[in-house]
Amino acid sequence: MAISSAAQLHLFLSKQIQFSRLPPPPPLFPLNACGRHFSLPSSLSLKPKPSSSPASLKPFLLPRSFRPNTLKPYASRSATITSLFTGIVEEMGRIERLGPSGDADGGFEMRISASNVLGGVQLGDSIAVNGTCLTVSDFDLATSTFTVGLAPETLRRTDLGELAPGCPVNLERAVQPVSRMGGHFVQGHVDGTGEIVSLVPEGDSLWVKVRVAPELMRYIVPKGFIAVDGTSLTVVGVYEEESCFDFMMVAYTQQKVVIALKEVGDKVNLEVDILGKYVEKLLSSRFGNGVSS
Repeated sequence: MAISSAAQLHLFLSKQIQFSRLPPPPPLFPLNACGRHFSLPSSLSLKPKPSSSPASLKPFLLPRSFRPNTLKPYASRSATITSLFTGIVEEMGRIERLGPSGDADGGFEMRISASNVLGGVQLGDSIAVNGTCLTVSDFDLATSTFTVGLAPETLRRTDLGELAPGCPVNLERAVQPVSRMGGHFVQGHVDGTGEIVSLVPEGDSLWVKVRVAPELMRYIVPKGFIAVDGTSLTVVGVYEEESCFDFMMVAYTQQKVVIALKEVGDKVNLEVDILGKYVEKLLSSRFGNGVSS
């Protein structure tokens, strides 16, 4: 059956409309930043010449902006933090010797027996002794002892000079980047000493009340942090009229630190939360010295 010219025209237009609805073919070359196609130089042809061998053909390289990034990421080296602690005591050591170092300079030193904190110890490492950051000047793994020097400022600020051979001391190594922050940021820079005024049991816990100098009381707040002999503790009550504060230790803590071994009248090393001192400094510089009164 013959198709009329009108029908042929209708069939032709239908095919054209269907073809126009098809998605455009992908570009042979990518678009640049201006949205234009990259074009090959006129001297370069995609078809090899008959006389050319595959080895003589040079590959076509995309612009640098389209090449994958092959640079390796910079791997930063993590350094061990050598002067920061958490207030979580690792073990109790024992003083073996306390006295002059024998040097011509008239130094003072302490030798301590320990076990856990000697793991991986090196000369120059920092170890907190009753909350005081001290530097290892010598160690002997055969006798499980290490030696630290005591500067005159350390003897003035802490109670370490009043201890004696045989006394137990809290020990903690400086934290590393992988250490858990179980307590709070303790620098090991003792602000002063306090005096235990009462030890009151309650169940298997122990209430400890400490009297401190008035200049330290303004940094001690209820539910705030404080380091007592290097132990991270939470302040419970603050008694301004008595210049005292108290805290409670659970049974486990009593077994791991030296505070529970002390008696009323004994001294403890104190380090207040550093945040309070920074805030006071900033406010004083803005509003004057009246802030610290």
